[in-house]
Amino acid sequence: MERFEAADFKSMMEAMSSCVIVHDAHSKSILWANPAACAALGFTLDELLPLKAPDMSGRADQYRREIGLRWLQGAVERGLNVIEWCYRAKNGEEILSEATATLVRLARGDIILVQFRDIAREEQARRDMRRLESRLKEFMQDSVEGVAVLGPGGRFEHLSATGRKLLTLEGEPAHELPALPALCTPETAREVEAAQALARPELPPLSFVFEAVLARGVRRWFQASCRHIDIEDDLKGHLLHFRDVTEQVEAEQLRRDQQAALEYLARHNAMGEMAAAIAHELSQPLAAIRNYLEGASLRLRTPDADRAGIVFGLDAATRQADHASAIIKSVRDYVVRLEHSEAPADLNAILLDARYFIGLKAAEAGVRLEFAFSVDALPLRCEKVLLGQVILNLAFNAIEEMQRFPAERRLVRIWCERQGGRALLSVQDQGNGIDASLHERLFDGFFTSKVSGNGIGLALCKNIVGRHHGDIWAEAGSDGGALFRFSLPLLQDD
Repeated sequence: MERFEAADFKSMMEAMSSCVIVHDAHSKSILWANPAACAALGFTLDELLPLKAPDMSGRADQYRREIGLRWLQGAVERGLNVIEWCYRAKNGEEILSEATATLVRLARGDIILVQFRDIAREEQARRDMRRLESRLKEFMQDSVEGVAVLGPGGRFEHLSATGRKLLTLEGEPAHELPALPALCTPETAREVEAAQALARPELPPLSFVFEAVLARGVRRWFQASCRHIDIEDDLKGHLLHFRDVTEQVEAEQLRRDQQAALEYLARHNAMGEMAAAIAHELSQPLAAIRNYLEGASLRLRTPDADRAGIVFGLDAATRQADHASAIIKSVRDYVVRLEHSEAPADLNAILLDARYFIGLKAAEAGVRLEFAFSVDALPLRCEKVLLGQVILNLAFNAIEEMQRFPAERRLVRIWCERQGGRALLSVQDQGNGIDASLHERLFDGFFTSKVSGNGIGLALCKNIVGRHHGDIWAEAGSDGGALFRFSLPLLQDD
């Protein structure tokens, strides 16, 4: 291949897209510029040659002529020198550039070859990135949510400042941070391990709750979400967002405790409601026991005691004692304190169990009862004792309402039926009814129409029905009076 001529090198320099300006190494004056440099600055070559640094540099103090000359002289002394320089175009536009000055020794004399490129966009991007980083730091500083990247075994690859604060790990060197499962209670450590095992890039974040044992044995609850991340080779693992929910967990536990206490009181309230009716029911077997025992005692005092009569009297007394015991046991089954234990049951059967106690209350008040059971099974998953208490409460309220009316009007109807996928129980009296404007307030815990009542009965009914995913309400009866109803979802066959 033939050697390049000088004109060839000039053609190549003129064809370059990067900007080139040639300075004399001694005087630093401009000797030549390629078309790209002329176009960027808006000068022709003839206009550019006589210009000095102040004519084509930014007006800021760091672009003074002496600084530019020192930069070019540095290239003469060291062979290469780089600077961030602001060129000023003919129209006054300033062009922030990265300029590289290179000493080139030629036969006619040394020159400085300056190549520069516009870095304004790059600098703007860097400024935007710095601004974004500072904002993120400010946002994260005030955030109540911790951020962590977990490696194998729950090891912390990264833990934000808020995360360190939440886990009381401020000041701990990164390489000495304990793995997250080591901070958790054994039960919730398994939740962390399961979340890491199940999280996949294609799946949405997994949510879970864990309890951590922190400094000085303090225990705190955290709500967390975990998802798998794989950002090239820079960041791999599981991204964890977590926040302290101890107050919410404790409030929920307090709510459950209060609900359990209310339900406990509801069961024992049934004993008070039924006490008067049960007293009459027990008086009969107790009186019979007394009579049988007195008869047996008298026979024993006679010279020729009738053994068969004595045995009969004692056996009869025993049967009456068993009858009284059965009455007491049936009451205790309704008021004994039970833990939450849901099981399949039929609403027909629950109403049938409650019928005995409702009958006692109605007999004492002189109220007639009409029961109707569904021809279809009404399977539920529920706590029978609590639902029985709801039925008793509604029925007893209706019976008490009827006591204020003449005997011929004292009627309470109770029936259950299927409506679509729900079981419906209704209790209707023949009273004056309840104003429609009050229907929404009946179950708020404070409403009562009783002179000495506190309204807690209906509030408990709403609490119990709601916990079974049901609804309870009141409406006007078709024949007047008040109609109280509750519906519950039927247990679906698997």
